[in-house]
Amino acid sequence: MMVKELSYMNEAPINCIKCKHFYVTWDSRFPNGCRAYGFKSANRPAITVKQSSGMSCLKYEMKRK
Repeated sequence: MMVKELSYMNEAPINCIKCKHFYVTWDSRFPNGCRAYGFKSANRPAITVKQSSGMSCLKYEMKRK
């Protein structure tokens, strides 16, 4: 189990702002949203996904420029 925890610690954090599913909401309590998972959050959605599932976000897709 220790090896698994260490591998998660070495992962690069996901920048939700660069994801095509990320959006800013009008809700001041939950200003960050994820269209792929269908939720709003006070934190960046990738942080919420990591905390609730223990895994990095699997729906991340970089925005087109």
